[in-house]
Amino acid sequence: MDVIDGLRRRASELLFIAAALGLAVGAALRWAGLPGPGDDAWALVTVIVLVPAAWWVLDGLLHRRFGSDVIALLALAGTLAVGEPLAGAVIAAMITGGRLLEERAGRRARRDLGALLSMAPRVAHRRGADGLETVEVERVRPGDRLLVRPGEVVPVDGQVEQGPAVLDESTLTGEPVPVEHAEGDGVRSGAVNSGSAFGLRATTDSRSSTYSGIVRLAREAAAENSPFVRLADRYAAFFLPATLVLAGAAWWAARDPVRAVAVLVVATPCPLILAAPIAFVSGLSRCARRGVVVKGGSALERLAEARVLLFDKTGTVTAGHPALTEVVTAQGRTAEDVLGAAAAIDQVSPHVLATAIVGAAHDRGLRLAAPSGVTEEPGKGARGEVSGHEVSVGKADWAGEGDPAWVERMRARAAARGMITVFVGVDGRLAGVLLLRDTVRPDAARTFRLLRRAGIERTVMVTGDRPSVAGPIAELVGADAVHAGQTPEGKVEIARAETARAATVMVGDGVNDAPALAAAGVGVALGARGATAASETADVVITVDRLERLAETLAIARRTRSVARQSALLGMGLSLVAMLAAAFGYLAPAVGALLQEGIDLAAILGALRALGPGRDSRPRLHGDEADLVRRLDDEHRALRPRIDGLPDLAEKIAGPDLGTRDAALDTVERLLRDIADHERRDEDQLYPAVARALGGSDPTGVMSRGHTEIADLTRRIGLLAAELRDRPDSEGTAADLRATIQELHAVLRLHFAQEEENYFVLADDPTPTAR
Repeated sequence: MDVIDGLRRRASELLFIAAALGLAVGAALRWAGLPGPGDDAWALVTVIVLVPAAWWVLDGLLHRRFGSDVIALLALAGTLAVGEPLAGAVIAAMITGGRLLEERAGRRARRDLGALLSMAPRVAHRRGADGLETVEVERVRPGDRLLVRPGEVVPVDGQVEQGPAVLDESTLTGEPVPVEHAEGDGVRSGAVNSGSAFGLRATTDSRSSTYSGIVRLAREAAAENSPFVRLADRYAAFFLPATLVLAGAAWWAARDPVRAVAVLVVATPCPLILAAPIAFVSGLSRCARRGVVVKGGSALERLAEARVLLFDKTGTVTAGHPALTEVVTAQGRTAEDVLGAAAAIDQVSPHVLATAIVGAAHDRGLRLAAPSGVTEEPGKGARGEVSGHEVSVGKADWAGEGDPAWVERMRARAAARGMITVFVGVDGRLAGVLLLRDTVRPDAARTFRLLRRAGIERTVMVTGDRPSVAGPIAELVGADAVHAGQTPEGKVEIARAETARAATVMVGDGVNDAPALAAAGVGVALGARGATAASETADVVITVDRLERLAETLAIARRTRSVARQSALLGMGLSLVAMLAAAFGYLAPAVGALLQEGIDLAAILGALRALGPGRDSRPRLHGDEADLVRRLDDEHRALRPRIDGLPDLAEKIAGPDLGTRDAALDTVERLLRDIADHERRDEDQLYPAVARALGGSDPTGVMSRGHTEIADLTRRIGLLAAELRDRPDSEGTAADLRATIQELHAVLRLHFAQEEENYFVLADDPTPTAR
């Protein structure tokens, strides 16, 4: 298939070169005073292109297509018949050029399953009478006893025989957190062993395994999609009959075949052949400038027709990796102490949760001590010594002793919010718990609103995660339906069912999404974190870590299709006027061919409008102003964890321990000074730049009002804090201060979210493909 595609592409290029060269050579010969050889060169070009044009028509008839190529064939033959070689050569150059552009714009990228195949397990370690042997995975049979080593892919489906097994199942379910399986649990091929080695009893062979099924589904689904139907052929359905009737009428009325040829010449469907490909190539170029790779004009056109959006959860509307959201401490401990102790141990752990915990500690500016004697037990946790204290991180019974009721409350709290618990113990006693979850992307809700505005009528979440986790996130982004707990096979069935009702788009980022991406009308992969099977299978790859690009791409696709149609209709309208003039004898074939060039130019210029942003596009900040927005966004990222700690500080300020209260007051006051500095930079630098970009009388007035409210709350907190320091025993003051800090926390979270939603997105990426 690659060889055939290459030969076809090469033939189109050579044909266009020959036509353009022959047209130029003929013109040069006539300019040199050799009209005979010049006409012969033009006639030869016409004959050369006439042969493949006849094949294009025949091929279309064999595939039950009767379109614009027929007019081109008749025009070429007619110019030869009436002795108009210049008109024939001009038509030949236009047809071959348009054909080449259309082929480049409409060619879909081959659905390469190389990434899926490269990740497939190839060998297995089988226990036999002579010990452990390494065999090809195809030789594994149900009942074989296998050993899966750390870091290896589970080769076939089976049951854990010697466990527990801690598996990264993200390739199957999309979920980023490893899952622990006890002895007797069933596990699926394609998962990666994140813990220690475990025994596995095979229940399938390699061809019947889960991972092989994913590859097979992707292949089958990819083969189901219909080929691209040319926009030109759709319009030619009525343009062709009108042309033939008018040409025949002109010939009959004037008894002159030249008039019929003149009609055919100006009716040559180059506006149709050129307008759509050029518009779609322009749309592809505009997508590329925004960090989105669209694999051909066909994909862009199908995207423009989409009405239903199917989307995965993990890595699509969420960040795709766990992040620390809350630290709950036991009596007498601070959040900084608990997080710092856990992060110190996790510095030497490869666990995905350890990476999140260490990153959270760094974000909060904590200095991490060097641990010693760290040991880790898969499925339980890690333990070591930090600054003279034994610190344990992991499950509650591993971390240390504590109040069972408190532990259950923490677990219930985490389950209700779709979070993961990591308990921290110091010297054998529970010191606190870290709550982590895969956070929703900041631009997720905004993206879904923009998608609705762009024409998406129905949104459906399709995820392998639990309903209790998927439901709240789907509600947050405004999904119309949720299908949770889905296998790759289930995702394909949902994609097929939705596609049968309306044009669909499927968005995902993992191996488990690849078959569904292939089954949907258009597959969109979020590929910012590297090449995956989803990126290989998808029609559209978003190379920047910005979900908002999905809505932008859909808007570009809609505008591109609209511009293509407008340009084609403009060319057809002008051609109809020229056809009438030719029918009445006002245009000779050669003059008509040159006039047709002008019509083509008008269609091309109209199609090139697709390069522009359109009137509905969002204004953008560039250069220094964009850099300013990015700096302030970085400040938001640094301040947000400290702001999230305000409720905990408020509780400590209202507590009985005066030492803890004073430390919490100091922390709050430092934070308020940093927030005040940040808000001044917003007001003095960011808001004027945004106002210039947005226009209008006072586009940032509402947000400035938010600054006023924050300043007022900060002032009240300062007064209450001073009063509490003077009168430490005043319970009323402590309660008022706690309530005011909690109010400020709510206002700051809302204000930050509004700025990120409305203003920070205006900054153009400096290098879209690098993020």
